[in-house]
Amino acid sequence: MRISEWGTTPSGETVHRLVLGSAPGAVLHVLTLGATVHRLEVEAGGPRRNIALGHRDPADYLGSSDYIGGTIGRYANRIAGGRTTLDGDELTLGAHDRGNHLHGGPDGFDRRVWEVADAGEDHAVLRLVSPDGDQGFPGTVRAQVTFTVTGHAVGVELEATTDAPTLVNLTSHAYFNLDGDGAGTIDEHRLTVPAERYTPVDATGIPLGDHAPVAGTAFDFRRPAAIGPRVRRDEEQIVLARGIDHNYVVDGEGWRTAAVLESPAAGTRLILRSDQPGLQVYTGNFLDGSRRTAQGGLYRQGDGIALEPQLHPDSPNRPEWPSAVLRPGETYRCRLEWELSAIGR
Repeated sequence: MRISEWGTTPSGETVHRLVLGSAPGAVLHVLTLGATVHRLEVEAGGPRRNIALGHRDPADYLGSSDYIGGTIGRYANRIAGGRTTLDGDELTLGAHDRGNHLHGGPDGFDRRVWEVADAGEDHAVLRLVSPDGDQGFPGTVRAQVTFTVTGHAVGVELEATTDAPTLVNLTSHAYFNLDGDGAGTIDEHRLTVPAERYTPVDATGIPLGDHAPVAGTAFDFRRPAAIGPRVRRDEEQIVLARGIDHNYVVDGEGWRTAAVLESPAAGTRLILRSDQPGLQVYTGNFLDGSRRTAQGGLYRQGDGIALEPQLHPDSPNRPEWPSAVLRPGETYRCRLEWELSAIGR
């Protein structure tokens, strides 16, 4: 493990970069700002390259609304109107996305500098304390994320505890382009998502009702399909989101494959495994050329894809869906893994 100062936030906090793993395996760069996946260097199926999108300095991360690489909390995805109830008490949460709460609010976990609690050649443990009332959430939450590099795989384990009943739903918002950061769009990437159902949403990203079958829609990735043609379908749900920005109800339970992403051009496959009930698939619809890459270029629509294991959107207002409630004495846990290999192996 290598650790170095990487920059300073506008408020004067020092941001460190941790480098985990070694070639020819995966090498992961993690920032303490947002517990962010900054780079992921691999050579599976092609020349060694960075396949994770990232910005070039702390100011660019904090000036972006795209959550590139960040650890998301307290609540990943949207809560309608920023309002819900918990044990009969109404909560009013930070709302900044078309009137809704999104990804922890205006000042979510991705915008905080995390503490390095432990680090070695192949792992790092980062911690964050979120005080009572943070973004409208009750209880002091102690969050922890552990990154582990093993060969050509990266594991991420997210944990949290609380001293009062609260809501927790954490995820990683890493964006991938298997051809390499800055190589163009992910239109030709093939995606597989083992899910019979997805969650239709309104124009603000809030679920319309129950989940719906993927069969016969642009959202059917039960067999591998190129992403580009799907995000250009003339279907209402695609048009509303300017592409795919939807939750999938992943088949099965427990630790399982949640998605497979392949680049025929690079000859590279990424297998995402998770223990979460949902997977938010986001095809970079709002990357609009206003945010800089780490190389100084500009990110444009479709330059990367985020695959975010989590609970279903607006689940605090949907008691029939898996619960986001965390109580004292309990430990929230979410696990995910990215395994890289050459296609055909």
